[in-house]
Amino acid sequence: MENNKTTATKSAFVAIVGKPNVGKSSLLNRMLGEKIAIVSAKPQTTRSKIMGVMNAGEHGETQLVFTDTPGMHKPKNKLGDYMVKTVVDSIGDVDICLMVVEDSGKLHEAELELIEKFKKLDIPVVLAINKIDRLSDKTKLLERISLFAGLYDFAGIVPISAQEGDGLEQLIEKLCEMAEEGPHFFDDDTLTDQPERVIAAEIIREKMLCLLSDEVPHGTAVEIEKMRERESGGLMDIEATIYCEKESHKGIIIGKGGAMLKKIGISARADLEKFLEIKINLKLWVKVTPDWRNKASGLKRFGYVEEK
Repeated sequence: MENNKTTATKSAFVAIVGKPNVGKSSLLNRMLGEKIAIVSAKPQTTRSKIMGVMNAGEHGETQLVFTDTPGMHKPKNKLGDYMVKTVVDSIGDVDICLMVVEDSGKLHEAELELIEKFKKLDIPVVLAINKIDRLSDKTKLLERISLFAGLYDFAGIVPISAQEGDGLEQLIEKLCEMAEEGPHFFDDDTLTDQPERVIAAEIIREKMLCLLSDEVPHGTAVEIEKMRERESGGLMDIEATIYCEKESHKGIIIGKGGAMLKKIGISARADLEKFLEIKINLKLWVKVTPDWRNKASGLKRFGYVEEK
């Protein structure tokens, strides 16, 4: 006798939040199995919301729609204001918050601020304690769990390693358990709402974050001027302009004899070819736009605008 019983679909919108540089984007990429969010060792790598969709459960019945947010921090310019507002707005607009913290260290002011916002909204929050692969003394993990458990009534606390993949199955199971019965909001083959041009620009910016000195990358933005596959096929031309805030920064980005710009281009092209699955002819230019992070016109130009 045929079993016609179908599994009910479930869904949940999940905001990934935390202080800067705790591994939020690495966690999203690892869960999705694809790199859609750039990562670097520098704080404030993520500047705006990045959505990622995964279908989980034995039959893919649960759709988890993740929003990766910028790290919560004290803003120092209008771009920083935009980033913090993005985090706050995301918390109030989801079903679940996934708060990511590190395996050790003092409580950060941003973490306490986030917990206060959770209390005001009375929102279900799952705590992911990341980077446990670094812990040699596992008793320290119990201390960490106890510390955070005393601050908020978390719906779950899951130790994980975004780097190694430890604990991710348990984390996803917990989020699926909390999802509500209802329809999927995106097609099952959807990965992200980020246009290819945006991801391409972010990949180039990631390479600058990895290759340049501390201050320079924070004052850069990337604009894709051209992105077109040739009619003959098998090759895509991408032309991009890197904007920085100072002439001295322009010199650093280009490097002696163009060496640094070439290095950025080679590294970016490798990731672009992997993501777009096509050979890339990449051309980069560098221009100066003074203090664009503090100008409404600059923020708007590079896509950092408030949603209406």
